[in-house]
Amino acid sequence: MKTYLTLFVGVLAVSFAATFIRLAEAPPLVIATYRLTIASIILIPFASVKSLRGLNKLSRRDVLLILLASLFIALHFGLWITSLSYTSIASSVVLATSHPAFVAVVSYFLWRERLSRLAISGIVVALIGVTFINYSGFTFSSRALLGDLLALIAGFSVGAYLIIGGQLRARIDILSYLTLIYSGAAVILLIATIISGHSFFGYSPKTYTMLILLALIPQLLGHSCLNLAIRLIPVTLVSVAILGEPVGAILLGTFILGETPTASEIIGGLLILGGIFIVMRYAPRGLSNVISRTD
Repeated sequence: MKTYLTLFVGVLAVSFAATFIRLAEAPPLVIATYRLTIASIILIPFASVKSLRGLNKLSRRDVLLILLASLFIALHFGLWITSLSYTSIASSVVLATSHPAFVAVVSYFLWRERLSRLAISGIVVALIGVTFINYSGFTFSSRALLGDLLALIAGFSVGAYLIIGGQLRARIDILSYLTLIYSGAAVILLIATIISGHSFFGYSPKTYTMLILLALIPQLLGHSCLNLAIRLIPVTLVSVAILGEPVGAILLGTFILGETPTASEIIGGLLILGGIFIVMRYAPRGLSNVISRTD
């Protein structure tokens, strides 16, 4: 039960991201950079010594995987945000959330995580739900194709980031791992933002407040819980559960921003929740043993 609670808190926390980003009046790449940089600054004092000691025990392959995880999460935020400048939010969201299928295939070859037909159908139902939520905003043009490609790569990037977390779960403690990948991603995004010519200063107090909240809740709490969940249950389940983020974002938008959900958003949200329930109910082989040991 603690495992599912951790996963639920993670998904709920990342659901705040859309609201905070909507309220922050800054370029998307600047928002992503502040998000990872603030999170890293908070973690470094708590994990610096421990991280250095842990690095001595890591193989070159492990260090490379940590660097790749940093690159993939930076690519996810950077490419997904950039894709919104070329294609519709609908197309971008649907393609960026395609990672469960990718994760399921890779997880089978890495850890022999088998999915039943019902579990696979649950993934399909959840992805249909994401499409339902965004169906009215799809765009088709030559310019949109570039944005679609960026969003698709962003989806694969977050999938790769989750898979690497699963690979390293037994070889490095969670605090050291999070500090290293958040810091690495922050450096990558800082360089990208500087090259793009965006300024880090001159924004309103409200914007800076949103940037701090974005680092504290979706990043430090949300992504950290998701990374912890990866250490407790199969990566495929975590990947599918993340599809609940749009549902949480819609609910938070209703209560915080006063936005009334459309009929398609309600139907899509129910399909996503139903799909997640099916996948959790008919989980990969060995899940029950994992949960019994961690609870």
